[in-house]
Amino acid sequence: MTPEALAERAKTNGVELWALTDHDEIGGQHRAAAAARAQGMHYLTGTEISVTFAGETVHIVGLGFDPDDAAMQQGLRNTRGGREQRAMEMSDSLAKAGIRGAYEGALKFVGNPDLISRTHFARFLVETGVCKETSEVFRKYLTEGKPGYVPHRWASLQDAVAWITSAKGVAVIAHPGRYKFTPNEEYALFTEFKSHGGQAVEVVTGSHSTQEYVKYAETAREFGLAASRGSDFHSPDESHTDLGTLPFLPGHLTPVWELLEDRIR
Repeated sequence: MTPEALAERAKTNGVELWALTDHDEIGGQHRAAAAARAQGMHYLTGTEISVTFAGETVHIVGLGFDPDDAAMQQGLRNTRGGREQRAMEMSDSLAKAGIRGAYEGALKFVGNPDLISRTHFARFLVETGVCKETSEVFRKYLTEGKPGYVPHRWASLQDAVAWITSAKGVAVIAHPGRYKFTPNEEYALFTEFKSHGGQAVEVVTGSHSTQEYVKYAETAREFGLAASRGSDFHSPDESHTDLGTLPFLPGHLTPVWELLEDRIR
């Protein structure tokens, strides 16, 4: 969806403060901010940076940063740089499983090879009838041990947090309940994240269960982190949670937007 269409959907659903958090990309920020203003909503700049930590891909959200910051723009360009080669390798792997033309098919859904991801391959597999829905794709393909899986070395945790904070933003661990970490690995993630200047964790999100809301509210208090809240909305046909439909944050937490009052447009 375009930034303008997302802003309109958010406004219709009662959203008051919005951030567009594209993966490893900030090119839509000025359009998104203008669209939010046109809809009478407040806006925070956003992105979701892919990081490799303990062999797992982790997402670090940045909020309230300067979208014209040169170091951040270059860092994200470098992160995106490996996507095209990885996508070609994914396509080759799928071809060996009898699914041909996957790279070209996935590229239709994004246009830019530097932004191509597993999601676009999943849409191709649904479009061609290999799977009925994207959730089925990720059960059968594109994950470790399944056809189409190709690992990628993303940014480091330290670099991602540094790009965000040097651009005067706040770094947030996105949907921590999704990562397959042991308790020790998760503790290490939060400890290292905070040591690098990270300030918040996503507590209420479309990717978390009610029990995980409680768990990560406790984690936020334990590590002295602010709490974020976001739908993780990708499209009307693929997302668990629509814009503006999540429950409120649990009490006794500092909402991340309180750290960013001077950056809200």
